[in-house]
Amino acid sequence: MERKHNPKLTETARLLRKNMTDEERRMWYEFLRTYPIPFARQKVLGKYIVDFYCAKAKLVVELDGSQHYEEKMIEKDRERTAYLEQYGLTVLRIPNNEIHSNFYGACEYIDHFVKHALSRLR
Repeated sequence: MERKHNPKLTETARLLRKNMTDEERRMWYEFLRTYPIPFARQKVLGKYIVDFYCAKAKLVVELDGSQHYEEKMIEKDRERTAYLEQYGLTVLRIPNNEIHSNFYGACEYIDHFVKHALSRLR
C-alpha cells in the first residue's frame, strides 16, 4: 500500500479547495468547518483526493453529483472506496441532491456516524 499522503496531488488539492462545488462549499461553511471534531477538506489520501476527511473518526465524506451514478463512475467509486478502506477508513457517500433537499438530515447522518465511530475507538 502506498503512503497515505501523496505530495504529487498537493497542488491539485489546493486548487480543489479554492474551487469547491456549491454543495461542498455549503457542507464546509455551514457544518464541517466548525464541527467539534476536526475535518479537512480536499485531503490527499494515497492516490486520491477526498472531499472531506476526519482522522479521529477514520471517516471520508464524499459528496456525489449525478455523474457518480453512471455505470463507469459506479465502478471507479467502488475501487476508490476499496482503496480507502485499506487504510481502515469508512467512506460515506452523500448525493448532492441530499445537500439541496435535506441538508440538515445529511449533517445529522455525518454527526451520528462520527459519534458512533468515536465511541467504538475508545
